Amino acid sequence: MADEQTLDTQNPEAQAAEAVAPSDDLAARVQTLEEQLATAQDQSLRMAADLQNVRRRAEQDVEKAHKFALEKFAGDLLPVIDSLERGLELSSPDDVSIKAVREGMQLTLKLFHDTLARYNLEAIDPHGAPFNPEHHQAMAMEESIHTEPNSVLKVFQKGYLLNGRLLRPAMVVVSKAPTTPPPSIDEQA
Repeated sequence: MADEQTLDTQNPEAQAAEAVAPSDDLAARVQTLEEQLATAQDQSLRMAADLQNVRRRAEQDVEKAHKFALEKFAGDLLPVIDSLERGLELSSPDDVSIKAVREGMQLTLKLFHDTLARYNLEAIDPHGAPFNPEHHQAMAMEESIHTEPNSVLKVFQKGYLLNGRLLRPAMVVVSKAPTTPPPSIDEQA
């Protein structure tokens, strides 16, 4: 045993290697733990962000469900409103025999419009406005010298928006430029 102790004390390089080895091992372990900590913190941040996104999406879904819950029901009521409006257009206000019926139709239509407004359902009646493909459906095009090209000349059926989202597009006739130019002043004289 005395021989082993003398060997260890006589070889300082071996002692230095033994002293360095535990500190290198400790530094490597610290670095590994720091990397694991950084990875765990990154995962924690990502999970928190994912959770926040899920909450936000759920809140948006609930909000949309409240705003557009009446979409199908409102869409089913639109033909009734169209029929009342058409009936009023086709009946004569001067005809005494149907005066009471017209008044009833007008009151019913007003009640419908008030109810629709209460639930944020608004009519799109674009007569004379520029054609908007997001809210209008062009049924035909007509040449017109009196209106700007690409303007709405006639409205076959009103469109409707529910809380700003298109429920039904307005069916319209759109103006286009005439193919033959209008006669000039010199030709008319």
